[in-house]
Amino acid sequence: MKAIRKNMNYFYPLECKIQNYDWGSPSSFKQLFDIPNDTQQPQAEIWMGAHANGCSSIKNDGSNILLSDFIEQNPLFTLGKKTVQRFSSLPYLFKVLSAEKALSVQVHPNKSQAENGFDQEQSLGITAIDDPKRNYKDNNHKPELVYALTPFQAMNGFRCHREVHSLLTELNIAEITPLVQQYEVQLNSDGLKQLFADILALSGNAKQRVIQHLTHYAQTHSDNQPFDLVTQLATQYPNDIGLFSPLFLHTITLNPGEAMFLNACTPHAYISGTALEIMANSDNVLRAGLTNKHIDVLELISCVRFEPQTQESLLLAPKVDHQGAHYRVPVDDFSFSIYGEQERQNNTSVSLHASSAEILLPLDAPIVLEHSSGERLVCDKGQAVFICAASNHYQVSCRGRFARAYCSLP
Repeated sequence: MKAIRKNMNYFYPLECKIQNYDWGSPSSFKQLFDIPNDTQQPQAEIWMGAHANGCSSIKNDGSNILLSDFIEQNPLFTLGKKTVQRFSSLPYLFKVLSAEKALSVQVHPNKSQAENGFDQEQSLGITAIDDPKRNYKDNNHKPELVYALTPFQAMNGFRCHREVHSLLTELNIAEITPLVQQYEVQLNSDGLKQLFADILALSGNAKQRVIQHLTHYAQTHSDNQPFDLVTQLATQYPNDIGLFSPLFLHTITLNPGEAMFLNACTPHAYISGTALEIMANSDNVLRAGLTNKHIDVLELISCVRFEPQTQESLLLAPKVDHQGAHYRVPVDDFSFSIYGEQERQNNTSVSLHASSAEILLPLDAPIVLEHSSGERLVCDKGQAVFICAASNHYQVSCRGRFARAYCSLP
């Protein structure tokens, strides 16, 4: 079975969907990539990929076509044999994400949880994918990598048991004191699971009282970083049980050029900043707070892995070679690399081998793509381009950095 080129190009500039979620920034994409925003709407995410909720499009034979349709018509040429056999479609979704306001505290299911949850909701007749009470939009897992373009603050992964217990004990809130004492007796993953579930399940007057006590205590203890973050989040999400999240989860600020991996079953939230994000091709989100959207506590708890992680283990150091920085992730769905230097004055040329479909994004300056067939394409910064797997080898010249999203199967 061969991928046959029928007067097709190897390089296709992408027209990408911008998602105008209310937590986005009206200015970040313009500042970084000169993307206009005359209406000053909050621009939250640029989607680069073939997901149905925001599929990119390309121009082929003079007309626009969805990237998903283009791939379906030419799977071997676009994806490559291994990717077709393993995934059958583009296995990742690449984004630019800009948060001016914190996103919800959330968890993404693993593969088996997503498959079972999606099938169950289908069988229950919740067939509308955009139903607000639906937990599973598709049957895929959603591990993620985030790479900071600006200082980028997030919460990710559980603090150690002693630290969670100490922070909650410090509050001395009558309504949750029995829960904290029970956790002290069972200072392990089972105890953390019970405590987390019980606090999320608070409702009515009890919920309002503990939140008021938490926010008051936080305002008077702003020298302690978790409580300072509680105060910051309370201005955005007052009376939200998710305000307890900084006491459970690590707070991490990535400097520009630093990266972090967010595995399935791990609670996390993005707080502020602009970053690149690559993930398995899924839109599954189970929420735990800092949101007005649907929260299904029982389903959420069933998908969370209640294991503390060290902050250092969450950061992702690249493997650097003479061409670029390569971020290794423990999944097959995607790979991610950064090439070039931000302040480069002279052109540098990188030779790349495509074994799958790839998406490149120039970050600082235009890039020039060239193929041995004679095909040549210039892309301005912020202009994503789709590379067909059949290109095999191609050259990229640049005076700045560019990001590369791809799939590297053994």
